[in-house]
Amino acid sequence: MTSTTTRPGTTPAVAPYPSGPTTMTLGKAINTGLRQALAEDPKVLLMGEDIGRLGGVFRVTDGLQAEFGADRVVDTPLAESGIVGTAIGLALRGYRPVVEIQFDGFVFPAFNQITTQLAKMRYRTKGRTELPVVIRVPYGGGIGAIEHHSESPEALFAHTAGLRVVSPSNPADAYRMMREAIASPDPVLFFEPKGAYWDKASVDVVPFAVGPDAQPASLGAETLNRAVVARPGTEATVVAYGPSVHVALKAAEAAAAEGTSLEVIDLRTVSPIDFATVVESVRRTGRCIVVHEAPVFHGTGAEVAARVTEECFYSLEAPVLRVGGFHTPYPVSKIEHDYLPGLDRVLDAVDRALAF
Repeated sequence: MTSTTTRPGTTPAVAPYPSGPTTMTLGKAINTGLRQALAEDPKVLLMGEDIGRLGGVFRVTDGLQAEFGADRVVDTPLAESGIVGTAIGLALRGYRPVVEIQFDGFVFPAFNQITTQLAKMRYRTKGRTELPVVIRVPYGGGIGAIEHHSESPEALFAHTAGLRVVSPSNPADAYRMMREAIASPDPVLFFEPKGAYWDKASVDVVPFAVGPDAQPASLGAETLNRAVVARPGTEATVVAYGPSVHVALKAAEAAAAEGTSLEVIDLRTVSPIDFATVVESVRRTGRCIVVHEAPVFHGTGAEVAARVTEECFYSLEAPVLRVGGFHTPYPVSKIEHDYLPGLDRVLDAVDRALAF
């Protein structure tokens, strides 16, 4: 691998990863997407606490500062408000910054910049000004972390018009969605399920596109704004995203062992939601269960349940049910698995839906 130091506005000489299917972790898939974006576009830069020499607390940016230099992979002070505010200024000058928030609970000092500036600038200017900023947020529980390190605040941002809010559930989607998020003209909140960083799967890596006249290789069909049927089924639809998708898939496997066929929908994007895919599934199955780690109260599942009820009223055989966290602050690590929606709680909701 060639290592080089470059300044913003210059294109480094890089050694590409082999293209085609490659087995890697979710964290490495994001690293690969970031590395390709840095190589292809000199206006892309990364900012965050300890993302450079350390490679981030989860090592997602490992090796990128050594390859692209400290001017493009920037170790910042511990000041989330300043990090996001600086990213907004850079975007106004034509850069495409990718910001890392070290943990989910640390995003709130930057809430003002995100919801009152980043989200609204394109609308205020009737599309003349774009703010292509990606904010990476490791989120969710299951790793035994302390307070403010395992939260799921995605609904707070999804409620704000002007922001795209996405969450991959597997390495292949993490790679593609990161590439698409950086290319998006809209600001993107990219919620990364920290408990899945070490999950491995095959990722179809596209070739690097480098050189003065090179164009980024096409990724094919869009994944950023499209839900996907992660497992087909016939008797009930289970809708999930991010870290809850693997729980939904385990529930479908357990249900299948007892003769029940569940269809699992991976939303991928929390805002905007691909309701067409969800509605088409529920009209076939007649039942819907929504699963997420965030509290059920005022959560994403409430929006999904309302829309499904409106559009599938005459197809529903049972009320739309929601499974999620409780309406409490995230608990201490010893009892977090009682708080998180696990296999038993999902299967209980399935049984209740099938009882109608």
